[in-house]
Amino acid sequence: MVLAEARWPEDGDEGAGPAGVAGFVHSPFAPLVAEVAQRCLARRYGTGPLPPGNRTAVVLVSAGGDTAGAAHVRATVAAGGRIGPLFFFQSVPNSVAGHVAARWGLDGPVVCLSPAGDARAEGEAEADLLLYDGDAAQALLILIELAPDGTPGEATAVLLGEGTRQ
Repeated sequence: MVLAEARWPEDGDEGAGPAGVAGFVHSPFAPLVAEVAQRCLARRYGTGPLPPGNRTAVVLVSAGGDTAGAAHVRATVAAGGRIGPLFFFQSVPNSVAGHVAARWGLDGPVVCLSPAGDARAEGEAEADLLLYDGDAAQALLILIELAPDGTPGEATAVLLGEGTRQ
């Protein structure tokens, strides 16, 4: 069952992109994940964090991952430069999923997937499994792909509860 949903872009999102996130640099990937998660959770709960024991999982799904961050690292290495230490932290999508979980007090599992087929279907299947197994009471599913030029692309966050599939 869909409890709340948010997207990027939505009406009024024309322009630069979502606000930056401390600790994440040179890429719109983390800000985009954080923004759609914020919007979705706020639509259901207002301001956070959620109370302890909420058992809310985070399921982040992206076929491409942080392509802008990876391109920056490749270009820096190719030019003989040094990679900043933040890239070791932000290079894994789990980092921003964990950031969202910490910001909102989500205390369920964190799972990141790179889909082979339909991203939403694969993400919902993972959420269903977490709910069915009792590992989570609800799941925040985040689907994200950056635009080919590394600018913000599209993202969707869906808060799912038991009975996700219709």
